[in-house]
Amino acid sequence: MGKTILQEIQDAVTQYAKVISHVIKMDVEIVDARLFRIAGTGRYNNHINEDMSQEGFVYKQVLATGEKQFIEEPGKHILCTLCPKYERCDEKMELCTPIKLKNEIIGVIGLICFDEEQKQRLLRDLNFYQLFLLQISEFISAKAYEQQESERNQFITNLLLQVINSVDKGVLILNQSNEIIQINNNALKQLQLPSSCIHEKIIIEATGDSLLGAEEYRVIIDKKTFYLMGELLSVSPGLAVYDKILIFNEIKKVKSGIYGLTNVAKPVNLDHIIGKSEVIQQLKSKIIKIADSNSTVLITGESGTGKELIARAIHAESNRSDKPFIAINCGAIPDTLLESELFGYVKGAFTGADPRGKIGKFELANKGVIFLDEVGDMPIYLQVKLLRVLQERKLVRIGSNQLISFDVRVITATNKDLKDLIKENKFREDLYYRLNVIPLEVPPLRYRMGDIQMLVTSTIEKYSGLFHKKVHAIDQETMDILVSYPWPGNVRELENTIEFMINMVDDLGILSLETLPRNVIEYASYIENASSDGIRTLQEVEKEHILNAIKIYGDNTKGKQTAAKQLGIGVATLYRKLNEIL
Repeated sequence: MGKTILQEIQDAVTQYAKVISHVIKMDVEIVDARLFRIAGTGRYNNHINEDMSQEGFVYKQVLATGEKQFIEEPGKHILCTLCPKYERCDEKMELCTPIKLKNEIIGVIGLICFDEEQKQRLLRDLNFYQLFLLQISEFISAKAYEQQESERNQFITNLLLQVINSVDKGVLILNQSNEIIQINNNALKQLQLPSSCIHEKIIIEATGDSLLGAEEYRVIIDKKTFYLMGELLSVSPGLAVYDKILIFNEIKKVKSGIYGLTNVAKPVNLDHIIGKSEVIQQLKSKIIKIADSNSTVLITGESGTGKELIARAIHAESNRSDKPFIAINCGAIPDTLLESELFGYVKGAFTGADPRGKIGKFELANKGVIFLDEVGDMPIYLQVKLLRVLQERKLVRIGSNQLISFDVRVITATNKDLKDLIKENKFREDLYYRLNVIPLEVPPLRYRMGDIQMLVTSTIEKYSGLFHKKVHAIDQETMDILVSYPWPGNVRELENTIEFMINMVDDLGILSLETLPRNVIEYASYIENASSDGIRTLQEVEKEHILNAIKIYGDNTKGKQTAAKQLGIGVATLYRKLNEIL
């Protein structure tokens, strides 16, 4: 059984009893709602904490009715009938009153006379003693209320601490001197602080930046500086010594969370680069050699050759494999938005911006890899900023004035000839040399015809599983056509072709001529009709295909650019092949 409220404040109640007894020269007795003597003076001094339920019948009446009692002849009063001291009580007179806390009676306080002098003194000024006793009762009640509030506040505080320890954010509770009063486990973990940091004084100031609806704060603890995203709350006066609460996540954790939500790509490694041709084996060997380097990589190759696959393989084989891989297609995002995508912005940075701000791809990729695809499509003004960011390894969000350091490996890719773009003043030469530290060229599919059968088999497995279709085989004639097709769209076109074929397959699950798309069938028919003996070299096929494209689109610069685009190759590659043909 728990303590009563008067037992909780027994020391204070005892002091009240002693003071009263000293002032009025009478004995004082105070009992709680369970009729245990909480305090007593004189004859009761050595009987504290005793159970009075067998004799305190007057007190029982006060507890039951809430009314004060004045007993002129203790031991003879009707309330004393059942008392074991009935008609032989030592007390000469008794005055008692209830102690109330709100609407609850929590005890009784009594004045006891043991001689005629005390009795006459009480009778001479009864009203005074009744008021005096009521006042003391209210003092005790106020002390009990204070104790209840203290317990309530402590309960709320303990509950608060339990709550903040269970949240997935860091929580710092500070006093008016900016000293740490409480810190939750998540904050200790994020900031890597010892539990002894309690009472450590900190410096906390808003940077003025905000992202995702949270303010950014610079916090210095024990000479270590942290940049935290969160909210600083003021505590209403009266709750212990608490002044403010900082609820936060460290910026790197915010970025990690965003990366985890946005990264849906499956892990990629060297095994995903299908092929055993010499050019592919050489490419894989280079990837292994350069994987752990921090140098920038420029991946070149025709459209559809799988340049992002190569970039992801580099990341997977590197010492950054457990860190983010962030890809962005510079050609697919409008020029006006590309800068904010790369470097981020704070709230209010420009009209139409997300009012919460945005974290840029470079920040999200910190400690990992950023892949800039179609880098040749980046506008000149942004190339200047990218070069400066790569050289300084620092960036500034749009609308901010804060420099943010980062550690990112940069891999870029393009299907354009950047040297030609440099000549046309569409690409900065200094940026080209900054990006082209490690050049990797991904060969077109027609240069590794021996890999086509492996790619076809792998792609059939991929899409048959994806579409829940049973594909048992591909007939040899169909496979021969796929192997001999020049694949101007490279691996991407091959994947699209197989996907189409699996959609067309019947219940027998055999990929045959009937499942081939029209363009592949027409090409096969064209080659068969144009060849006298039915067999032509790939070089002849490629030559005729290129010359036919030039004939259709024109032999001028614009025509060659259009022809190159339709053939799925770069303009520089087209010029080189034309020189070889002519």
